[in-house]
Amino acid sequence: MTDIAHGTWEPLPAARWEDGFLSGNGHHGALAFGDPNDERVVVTHHTLVRPNGSENAQPPKLADQLPLLQDQLLAGELHAAETFTDGRDLQWVQPFHPAFQIRLRTAPGEEPRHYRRSVDFTTGVVKTVCDDRSSRVFVSRADDVIVQHVTAADLDIALDHRLPSAPTALAVGDGAVLTPDGALLTLRVRYPGSAMAYTGVTLVVPAGGRATLTPPGVRVEGAESVLLLTRVLRHTGELDTTSQAHALRELLPDGEDPYDALLERHTERHRAAYERVTLDLDAEPAERALCGSELLARPDSPALLERLFAAGRYHLLSASGLFPPRLVGLWTGDWNTAWSGAFTNDANLNLQTASAAAAALPEVTEAHASLIQRQLSDWAVNARTVFGARGVVAPAHTDGESGLTYHFNREYPLHLWTAGADWLLKPLVDHDETRGTRDPRTAHALAQVALFYEDFLDRTDQNGHLVVVPSYSPENRPANASWGTINAAMDLSAARHALLTAAAHHPGSPEADRWRALAQRIPPHRINADGALAEWAWPGLDDTYDHRHLSHLYGVWPLDEINPYDTPELAAAAHRALELRGAENDSAHGHLHHALVAARLRDGERVTHALGQVLKGDFFHASLMSAHYPDREVYNADAAHTLPAVLIEMLVQSTPDRLVLLPALPAAYPKGRLLGIRTRFGAALDLTWSPRQATALIRPTRTHRVELRTSSGTRPLDLVAGEDHVLSLEAW
Repeated sequence: MTDIAHGTWEPLPAARWEDGFLSGNGHHGALAFGDPNDERVVVTHHTLVRPNGSENAQPPKLADQLPLLQDQLLAGELHAAETFTDGRDLQWVQPFHPAFQIRLRTAPGEEPRHYRRSVDFTTGVVKTVCDDRSSRVFVSRADDVIVQHVTAADLDIALDHRLPSAPTALAVGDGAVLTPDGALLTLRVRYPGSAMAYTGVTLVVPAGGRATLTPPGVRVEGAESVLLLTRVLRHTGELDTTSQAHALRELLPDGEDPYDALLERHTERHRAAYERVTLDLDAEPAERALCGSELLARPDSPALLERLFAAGRYHLLSASGLFPPRLVGLWTGDWNTAWSGAFTNDANLNLQTASAAAAALPEVTEAHASLIQRQLSDWAVNARTVFGARGVVAPAHTDGESGLTYHFNREYPLHLWTAGADWLLKPLVDHDETRGTRDPRTAHALAQVALFYEDFLDRTDQNGHLVVVPSYSPENRPANASWGTINAAMDLSAARHALLTAAAHHPGSPEADRWRALAQRIPPHRINADGALAEWAWPGLDDTYDHRHLSHLYGVWPLDEINPYDTPELAAAAHRALELRGAENDSAHGHLHHALVAARLRDGERVTHALGQVLKGDFFHASLMSAHYPDREVYNADAAHTLPAVLIEMLVQSTPDRLVLLPALPAAYPKGRLLGIRTRFGAALDLTWSPRQATALIRPTRTHRVELRTSSGTRPLDLVAGEDHVLSLEAW
């Protein structure tokens, strides 16, 4: 097997920003596109959200009305929840937007003869070469700065806020001054009707040549090369750009090439994270050498999956730092971001970060945890204001600033969604299991979720089971009722899991016994007349099958509540539910969520079909960033970031006590290697397979007995910390 090229390239410029190659450090983002004589780097930052009135929005004060709603729903008033509101219109969170573009213009010359642009996933460097000119850009994980290095004798440089859909009422001020190093460019933008603003600062450092001011930019003539260092900050009032310029100058080393020194500091951190896990599907070397756009035209090629796996890990890592990825990751070239470019919590965020624990990206999990910790106090306000309860309730949407629930309406009663906190904390629990230590922040948050359920679960049915009322299954409704209902399957799974997990994280406490007892009173799932796991366990609520979300199969993925080994009857019902599920509007996240559930249920054919819907549906731009809909409609990171998780789940699955090898391997990939995977029982794993044999090298960090599952059966596996264990399988 030849080495996989960890990057992608194109022979033509990116005329559309969606095709621009990406770099990022989880704070700043850079999106490079444009023609050879007018290159553009769009600067983004996770904090850049436009005030739209929602910055002061509060949850609806509905706690006093909750008992009446519960009475009505339990009495059979199937549309009662439609009036459980304070009458407000739907209010979106503050939309994410780009800051500006750095424009690098050269005088038009002869028609370019040699052009190539590329991105190196191992370094995060986006490179463009055209005849004797070149430019390189990366976003430093070490110094939190966008670094550009350009070789062009004559160059016009400017910061330009004029990007698609930018509000016309923006208050814009720019500046350009000469400095001993070269020049300093600034761009200050204040939002309409707001005290909030953001400022970009770019230090221009030519090597030789001469810099002259061409307001609002600068012209560099006769230089060997030009180095640009850029940061953007969101703020109120005036920003001291002098101190910001000084901070950028401090990054320039004495006595060595500044670009190389900055790149080395960055690469040490970035490469170590990116290279922890690799996938090799034994693709043809000739196909591996193709540019990305040619490879995308070969949806059945193993080389395409190899590259999308690598690109997905690269983009996920690059978008995660201050926050985890938004709907658009960390990048956009348009102010009009779909769905506000928010963190959409009821499906998309967890799908995008689904590979983090297994694919050895704790940087992603830490970013996810950081977002939760910043907002936990807001979650408490949601619980108290909407439900009159202690503990916490997570919102379905957030802009990163507020964790309050205010985005809801009749058709999207997202203020009724109580499963969100457990759903969002599950990746943190998985991460702790891979490490073998429990983060006290996660334990605290789990206890807060359990406290909410103690107060909220105060109704019972005729069998003495607790009732989740009101209940909501994102973003679906029963065929014969309204959206706000009773006992949605996701709510049952989440409540049970939250209570049991909180108890496990607080052993010996009196609360733990109380939480376990409460979990035992949650009703079981229901199997409907079609033999499928019902989306609502309450009798009389009929399923709506054609929907993009698969919330009711939360017990299958990412939970371990329903599986073919311990709960075969429920697993069969879940599989039937998957068979009946339609794709509705062909959202990328729906197809890949389907694939994740299918992999847990050992259905390789269904995994293949779901992957095929995305690979053959023209969901990927030449940048290998993805779209939400087929035909590259609506820039969105769901497919790009979720796909690595699907490929891992079809090859390796683990729980704290179980290892499943090759559960859903598609026939199209009979040979390959997956290296560096982390398991939830504390071991790294390298898997190699061919048509005749599979080998797993397990490197445990904990002494533990686990159950090994392959298609040929099950057996115990005793692992000893520090002792490598080699498994040879002739059937799986």
